[in-house]
Amino acid sequence: AECCDDLLSLGAKRRSTASTDMNAVSSRSHSVFTLNMTAKHLEKNKLIRGTLNLVDLAGSERLDRSNATGQTAKEAMAINKSLSSLTDVFAAIGEKSSHVPFRNSKLTYLLQPCFSGDGKTLMVVNISPTEESVQESMCSLRFASHVNKCELGKAKRTCTKVR
Repeated sequence: AECCDDLLSLGAKRRSTASTDMNAVSSRSHSVFTLNMTAKHLEKNKLIRGTLNLVDLAGSERLDRSNATGQTAKEAMAINKSLSSLTDVFAAIGEKSSHVPFRNSKLTYLLQPCFSGDGKTLMVVNISPTEESVQESMCSLRFASHVNKCELGKAKRTCTKVR
């Protein structure tokens, strides 16, 4: 556990932030921490494998409110595009579409195994209590509601016999 704490701290230190009119310490990227685990069941002589992904999505940003310019504006547009791609993935899953657009962004491509019936997903949405942020908060809640309607299926066990 201490090793994981050290890695998470290192990632937080390296995460890009910038000051905007909406947030003094605005994340300029998403953060994905992936922990692959393997355990051996001695009695059954099997290996059990699992993966834990902790994903902190940078929030969507309205350029007219944040007044971001230059590189910060480019980052905001990239964040918004990847969040839109994530929405498209959840929409396709929710509609049980034969094609899910995982390759539309690095984020959705990286998280593809999480949404392909091999695991479970939990989302926590952080919203602002301020009246000025009602539009962003409502957008976040609509996104969460959309995600909540998606059925990913039953998680599968990943066991292999040890030889």
